[in-house]
Formats: sequence, structure tokens, C-alpha cells
Amino acid sequence: SSLRSKLVNYAKQFLGNPYVWGGDSLNHGVDCSGFTKKIYSNFGYYIPRVSRDQACSGNKISISSLKPGDLVFYGSSSYISHVAMYIGNGRVIHASNPRDGIKISNLYYRNPIKCVRYIYE
Repeated sequence: SSLRSKLVNYAKQFLGNPYVWGGDSLNHGVDCSGFTKKIYSNFGYYIPRVSRDQACSGNKISISSLKPGDLVFYGSSSYISHVAMYIGNGRVIHASNPRDGIKISNLYYRNPIKCVRYIYE
């Protein structure tokens, strides 16, 4: 949908910007859940600040039904430690780590443990 492509294109504007744990500036430093929260809020979707809360408040979907803009959560077993946004073609965009900042990765760069949808249209 057009909203989904707008979300992805907006997120891509921040590629290469810094990762800062606890940060909430898309330009000056943001962490993984701050990144997804800021991207969503730009389009009027207000989601929780922390990745574990983001994973619990959206609607769980299967990995095979991912659409651009849906959120993908990573961690170990049921402990969620990271969130990324699916952008299509088996890829995610995320505030990765202090070394890489905001980047695009393969969906399976780590083991996805949950996928969540907030956008229905």
C-alpha cells in the first residue's frame, strides 16, 4: 500500500545515521525501538518505546505474511532484545549497533522470534 511504501521511504532517509542506546533522534542517534517508534509516530501511529512492549502491543503475524512496515523482533527464545522494520524483499531496516548505525540487513541476519503488525488498511 502507499502508506507502507511511505513508511519504508521515510525510514530509508536515515540510513547511516548513528545508533545511540536510549537515543530518540533520527538524525543524531537512536536505538532500535526508538527508531521504529519515531518512524511510526511520523505517520500518526503511537507505539510503545521499548522493543519488548512493541512486540506485545501489536498483532502477532506469521513471518510468511510480513508486509513492508511490519515489525520483526529478535532475541533468544522468548526474550526480545532487538526490533527492525521489514522493508520487503527479505530485508529489514534498523538501528543496528554503535558501529553500524541505521542500516539495512537481511531478514534472517539473526533469528527472528516474533513478527507484529500495527498497520491495517
